[in-house]
Amino acid sequence: MIRTALATISALLALALPAAAADDFIAAPTLRASVTVTSDVVRVGDLIDNAGSAALIPVYRSPDLGTTGALPVAQVLSVLRAKQVIGVMTGDIKEVQVTRLARTLASKDLENAVASALERRFGLGDAANIAVTFDRGVTEMRLDASNSGAMQPVATRYDARSGRFDLAFEIANDNNPTPTKLRFSGTAIEMVEVAVLTRDIDRADTLKSSDVALERRPKAEVTGEPASRERSVGMQLRRAMRAGTPLRAADIVKPDFVVRDQAVTVIFQAPGLYLTTRGKAIESGAEGDTVSVLNLQSKRTLTGVVTGRGQVTIQGASQSAPMVPAVEQTSSLKRDEAPAPVDTAALLRNLVQVPASPAQIAEAQIPQARVSQAQAKSE
Repeated sequence: MIRTALATISALLALALPAAAADDFIAAPTLRASVTVTSDVVRVGDLIDNAGSAALIPVYRSPDLGTTGALPVAQVLSVLRAKQVIGVMTGDIKEVQVTRLARTLASKDLENAVASALERRFGLGDAANIAVTFDRGVTEMRLDASNSGAMQPVATRYDARSGRFDLAFEIANDNNPTPTKLRFSGTAIEMVEVAVLTRDIDRADTLKSSDVALERRPKAEVTGEPASRERSVGMQLRRAMRAGTPLRAADIVKPDFVVRDQAVTVIFQAPGLYLTTRGKAIESGAEGDTVSVLNLQSKRTLTGVVTGRGQVTIQGASQSAPMVPAVEQTSSLKRDEAPAPVDTAALLRNLVQVPASPAQIAEAQIPQARVSQAQAKSE
């Protein structure tokens, strides 16, 4: 009976002791398969969980900013044993991946920062139109992840003649009261979008859509107002120009609808009268220009406005041969007062030599019916 009681007590004690020991048990250190660090060293606490007082002990140099390195488990355990860290649980981990976090500044970010610092200063325009080139080929820049602040320009130097710049920036650092300093040098040129010729163009050529392309060129290369592509198409040049030449607004003009010595149609319009005849242009002109033409029938020089291709319209008397003025419509006419009749014969004499017969009228290309109607009205 006593032996049975002692055996029972021993069994109970054996069951109780592991439970009591479990309360005082310190969790075993466990290796991590993937590690991210922000500093330039890897510490014991970065590699394993439950590192205890050894957590701050440095064991490796961190990978380069923004890169990842691999450590074989056997090598890691060897280094930890040298630091008196033993009993590390590895499980089935074969290697440890260590990644160093970083803040990456792409080349475009740096160019934008420089352009923003120069925007609307030193005679430059908007930042979007400033092309930045660094002295050293800067593709991208990696900073410690603690550099979380914005790039603030603190010193700016720029030579407007050469386009050279020298800029210093500061970035706030979360781990250090002293900001990180960056310095860049290079060239910054203001660019403009301009229409450029894709082939050699003569003075008489009309610009087609395929003749003009849009390019960004240094503003210094385009003196005056640059011409847009939409405005250039359908126009002519004031002079012959070679391919690759940027166009200015002053270089383009309306196309000539009438060319010097060209045979043109002369139209004479007056109240109750519409005449056409043939003539020869004495000078060239675009639509809306005033040009002189020679009437081939009367050999008179007339002045009219170009209203179409090969077409000149005369409203009223020409300067070289004054005509009887048309009825002047003013507010002085009374309600029942009729305007003075048009002297059609005088108008015809100033435009053409009036034929004496219907046959001559046909030869002069004057519609007989219209002339008769006009004369009937004047009578």
